[in-house]
Amino acid sequence: MNKLTAKNIYALVFGLFLGLCIWKFGNPVILDHKISLPATPAEFWSFAWPTHWANWILLPLIAMGGFLIFQKNIVWPQSKWLWLLPLGWLGWQFISATHSVDADLTVSTLWQFSGCVSCYFIGALLFRDQRMINLLLIGILAAFTFCLVRAVNQKIFEFPQNYRVLLEGEKAGWTNFPPETIAEMKHDNVIVTTNGLDVANPVFLKKFEKGRVLGTLVYPNALAGLILLLWPAALAIAFNFTNKLKSPIRCSVIALTIFLGATVFFWTGSKLGWLIGVVIAGVCLLRLEWPKRFKLAAIVIILGLGLGVFAIRFHNYFAAGAQSVGARFDYWRAAAQTSKENPLFGTGPGTFQRPYANLKSPEAEMARLTHNDYLEQFSDSGIVGGLTYAGWIFLALGTIGKKIRQNGEMFQFYIFAGLLGWFLQGFGEFSLFIPALAWITFTLLGHLIGREINQFDKKPTAG
Repeated sequence: MNKLTAKNIYALVFGLFLGLCIWKFGNPVILDHKISLPATPAEFWSFAWPTHWANWILLPLIAMGGFLIFQKNIVWPQSKWLWLLPLGWLGWQFISATHSVDADLTVSTLWQFSGCVSCYFIGALLFRDQRMINLLLIGILAAFTFCLVRAVNQKIFEFPQNYRVLLEGEKAGWTNFPPETIAEMKHDNVIVTTNGLDVANPVFLKKFEKGRVLGTLVYPNALAGLILLLWPAALAIAFNFTNKLKSPIRCSVIALTIFLGATVFFWTGSKLGWLIGVVIAGVCLLRLEWPKRFKLAAIVIILGLGLGVFAIRFHNYFAAGAQSVGARFDYWRAAAQTSKENPLFGTGPGTFQRPYANLKSPEAEMARLTHNDYLEQFSDSGIVGGLTYAGWIFLALGTIGKKIRQNGEMFQFYIFAGLLGWFLQGFGEFSLFIPALAWITFTLLGHLIGREINQFDKKPTAG
């Protein structure tokens, strides 16, 4: 029987913390000031927590991780650039911070980015063997499942009920609500005053009517990013680690994993996420040990079905002018202009909204983040910040991909597929600023970097 060591216990606890992030820290750190403190046990359970709370939980975990790492001689498992680049990127964030146009936004962002780099090094130097990553994934996948179930509840029960209640309340002049509830709904902008009348906020009505689910995260595209990140590994576990279960139980686990991931991913309504999902599905098919002609046929079918569903699913969206795509181009244009005007230091980590307020097109909605993690680095921290971040990510993914291709390992490949999907989504989203997404991602990225070549797919030894 395997001995549960201090490092194993740490991996389990760290995974539970990352699971807690999925549950409670799914908002961008720059919105921390807008998150109300939970005041009752019910609010502690149901509502998101202020993101800065995650920092104070992570700090002692980093300290404990450092103690465990330094018990033995540190051996960096890969190219020195894979530790110089992240340290250089983080160091430059602090230098850029001295030129920030908004100190509060920058401080929150520095905490977030420090957490990313810390998780990366903990993953690379501590979570190297298969047993530790298995223990780490317990908390992560448990919270992932909870998030997906919450999304199903939103689609089937919560959103339709909220839509109906708001329409009925507006029709009744809000007389069916107690005064304190009405006051709270006005404070949260669920009820707004238009032409002297209290009406249901059209934004909330549209949200509930569309039914795009978000689970425990800030908005639907963030949930799509979480599914891209974790669903490949969840599927690998469901198919390959349930062999000892009885057939009905095993089939139920596999069916539930497929149902939750696929249906919730579809219900997020994420257009970029869907296209990336089709690409990742094709990449995964290439890894199967099938005859070449079968794999090619399967890939053609997947691409055809995926693009066909995309065309049908989002036909009305593109017919209406694809407003969110146009909005992103405006964000990117402003970010490029900001980078050009502030090439060395940028405007400070996390501050895109400040220059964008002056550069945005008159008809464009306000945005707080660039919706492109790579371009935001250039805008916020200049050329050095952008190049060090992009260089770190591309070099890490290239190194891992080469290692996996050479050794034919499968479970690590599915973790890599999730990482590839998440980093691709970074070209159109801001997941780097969300603890629930970024800290899990960089922990898993570090794990694959730290994984020794001759350790892949070996069973953990007793000890």
